[in-house]
Formats: sequence, structure tokens, C-alpha cells
Amino acid sequence: VQLVESGGGLVQPGGSLRLSCAASGFTFSSYAMSWYRQAPGKERELVAGMGSAGGSTNYADSVKGRFTISRDNAKNTAYLQMNSLKPEDTAVYYCKAYRFRAYWGQGTQVTVSS
Repeated sequence: VQLVESGGGLVQPGGSLRLSCAASGFTFSSYAMSWYRQAPGKERELVAGMGSAGGSTNYADSVKGRFTISRDNAKNTAYLQMNSLKPEDTAVYYCKAYRFRAYWGQGTQVTVSS
């Protein structure tokens, strides 16, 4: 089982990034997918989640209207489109696959700074 995040980096405030989470080793389409983030000195928090079929989504209040979670079950990949980024969005972003148990990726750093 493997989840590999990519797409992080340094971006200026107001900019955009698209994170990807490539999955392998399990039946991706049967798992709910979520994105979490953890800033230095803070607990890991849920950013966005999506059901296995992609029909239901939920977002943290802090990212509603700016972030969009999506998935492509044919490509075994989940995405997090992040727009209007703010310095407080700076964190390591992790994807999680969950059905009866959870699988986590290794994380990708997102830094929002001028």
C-alpha cells in the first residue's frame, strides 16, 4: 500500500497550488479520501474529505470556498486544488485513505509566503 503526495511548494499569498495523491496497493475506488495538514507546533487537522464515489464532500471552515477536493478513480489519484492561499495555510499536507482502516501518505510541504 502506498500513497504519494506531490505538488507542494512555495507560493505567494493569493496564489494557487494543486496537490495530488497517487494511490497503489489497494482498491482506491472503495476508500474515502481526505486531506489533512499539520503546521509546526499544531495538531494535524482535517482539511477536506470525499466519499469513495466522489459524491459527498466536507471542508474545514477555514478553507471553504478556497479549496476543492476531487478524485479520479480511473487514475487512482486524489487532488486538492488550493486557491487564494494565505500564510496560515502553510503546513505539511497529508492524504489519507480510509475504509475499515486508514492509510497515510508521507506528506508534502506547502509554504505560503511573500
